[in-house]
Amino acid sequence: MLPAVYILLTRHVSCLSGSVAVKTLVFQTETSTSYVEMVPQKPLELRAFTLCMNVASELSGRREVILFAYRTKDNDELNVWRELDGRLSFYLSGDGVFFKVPELGALQTHLCVIWDSISGAAALFTDGRKSLTKIYKKGHTVRPGGKVLLGQDPDSYLGGFDAKQSFVGEIYDVNLWDSVLSDSTIQDMFSGKRVTRGNVFDWETTQLKIYGQVQVLNREL
Repeated sequence: MLPAVYILLTRHVSCLSGSVAVKTLVFQTETSTSYVEMVPQKPLELRAFTLCMNVASELSGRREVILFAYRTKDNDELNVWRELDGRLSFYLSGDGVFFKVPELGALQTHLCVIWDSISGAAALFTDGRKSLTKIYKKGHTVRPGGKVLLGQDPDSYLGGFDAKQSFVGEIYDVNLWDSVLSDSTIQDMFSGKRVTRGNVFDWETTQLKIYGQVQVLNREL
């Protein structure tokens, strides 16, 4: 069966109330069949990045949870995880880097991951607060040519999904830049100020391909 394909302007201003609405994705149950593919605006050949999203999940303490997965035919190029012990982590083609931060829960968390190849500097922001900086994968390049998925971790190219790693919860406003944003820009984003949208993924314009039982809702901000 072909997937439902949504080409979304995912944020709009209501003509009646003047309020701002944003599309949000709800993954209701643990599954190996429900996921969303994001179509990038440019190739993911990255020597630096900022990845931000709003996320909520009640799977705290139960199991590991995939938050973002980018895989080429040969490798997991960029994966973001909530680990079994509650730490947040990301992996660039091999071993990951881990951060002990407040655990994700039912309340929405604004999460950003930053990394720079030249220095190897890696850090997280949760709700505008920055973690310590760690040195990780200095000199590495994230390679293009793969697929980006929300909801599942592919152990092979668009396959090998494990329900026990699937995302259950709500996620929206996923943006990716091919540079490291300043601390103040990320903090402005969290506080609701308008900032330059992602130039690799812009949630307002990125095409989403919906597979399985993922609900797409309008949420007023």
